[in-house]
Amino acid sequence: MTKIVGTLGLRSRSVEVISSCLQAGMSVARFDFSWGDPEYHQETLEKLRVAVKTTKKLCAVMLDTVGPELQVINNTEKCISLHEDGIVVLTPDQGQEASSEVLPINFSGLSKAVKKGDTIFVGQYLSTGSETTSVWLEAVTDDSCMTANNWVEQVDEVKGEDVLCVIKNTSTLAGSVFTLHASQIRIDLPTITDKDKEVISTWGVKNKIDFLSLSFTRHAEDVREARGFLSKLGDLNQTQIFAKIENVEGLKYFDEILQEADGIILSRGNLGIDLPPEKVFLFQKAAVYKCNMAGKPAVVTRVVDSMTGNLRPTRAEATDVANAVLDGSDAILLGAETLRGLYPVETISIVGKICAEAEKVFNQDFYFKKTVKYVGEPMSHLESIVSSAVRAAIKVKASVIICFTSSGRAARLIAKYRPTMPVISVVVPRLKTNQLKWSFSGAFEARQSLIVRGLFPILADPRHPAESTNATNETVLKVALDYGKTSGVIKSHDRVVICQKVGDSSVVKIIELED
Repeated sequence: MTKIVGTLGLRSRSVEVISSCLQAGMSVARFDFSWGDPEYHQETLEKLRVAVKTTKKLCAVMLDTVGPELQVINNTEKCISLHEDGIVVLTPDQGQEASSEVLPINFSGLSKAVKKGDTIFVGQYLSTGSETTSVWLEAVTDDSCMTANNWVEQVDEVKGEDVLCVIKNTSTLAGSVFTLHASQIRIDLPTITDKDKEVISTWGVKNKIDFLSLSFTRHAEDVREARGFLSKLGDLNQTQIFAKIENVEGLKYFDEILQEADGIILSRGNLGIDLPPEKVFLFQKAAVYKCNMAGKPAVVTRVVDSMTGNLRPTRAEATDVANAVLDGSDAILLGAETLRGLYPVETISIVGKICAEAEKVFNQDFYFKKTVKYVGEPMSHLESIVSSAVRAAIKVKASVIICFTSSGRAARLIAKYRPTMPVISVVVPRLKTNQLKWSFSGAFEARQSLIVRGLFPILADPRHPAESTNATNETVLKVALDYGKTSGVIKSHDRVVICQKVGDSSVVKIIELED
């Protein structure tokens, strides 16, 4: 029921591995443009398409922007040894070679943003500190708080555009690019950069991306700007925008951002730097609750970091995954675990199993009552219908809910009430025109359901409109029932709740299947 977003690349870009990822439960493929060029990602995407055809598993595509991410550039890819109490210079001069004394960065305004005493974190991935090339996401106030695996710099002096730093603990950095994060400091860069726009308008348009992950979203205006940009790019006006919350500024304006975005990604790696550790879980629970009540998908990141190099998660990580599900998250996003991890397929599989176990003890009754109370009265016509469909399905112990939809909105609203059974979203295409040619809608809407908890989309025959006669609806219903039987969620004598539109009326009906 809980969806899994997998990041493809490096160790997860062959047809065989991607096919196994799809079989294991990945429903959204994320392409992270903070590394790799468009040609590299295009090759991976072509292999994903082959895997989709082979496995007959639907998979949506998410483009993750770079945004105002600061990076240390190590063109030689040589290991860099840093020693406690040493001095290192951060410089915007990328012509210099990265070394133990100088680290070139991709931003010339850092010297204006930081002051003496500020803390800067550098690492290949913003992780928990379990990797030697990652920093520990904790604001350090004294040497006793540091570990040998973390490199924390304290700003010592600013000279022109260079920033001199004291190295607070010994570490070795390996790789070509490292993330740099200045804790609770605003970086004066646009949320959607020129490089992002170029990638979206070329790679994104060519591949008709389903989701845009907007990195470092700080204000609602960031989402509005991105939506305005997408609206000028043909089919991408249907692309959903997921605001990626990565710093305190995004938290401050969370409510306004949620109103504008189609979904939220809680990027706990960067947030773990900007927030004290004891505050992270509070934000997660509050943010997921707000997403749930708004009926918008909530995606949680950084759950099984240790599986990058290990076959099993830690006890704490397994519990973290389960708690994300119990909080109400729609999806788990795997980054380094599937991108460069040694066990991408096993990671997806075990995260899926943990999610399934947590779903068994999810308090749906409490959640349903809480949601109904939050929505209040009078409900909208559609909200009243879908909440009644969920209530009916629970009362009669239906095996599935089948929802006929054109836009996908009705199915997403059903999922908002977190029914205990799967929701088969039958997306019925509609004919549309841009005055130059005719085409059918529906493909975007079907794939965009793949990030919503409990939704399982199928694309219906366009000759059978969602608001058509009973005869044609019966034909589409048979397709949905056959899909449910093939998937193993529907058996003989099961009860099924159907939510559909007949003419101008919305109808909820219960059927009992025969042999």
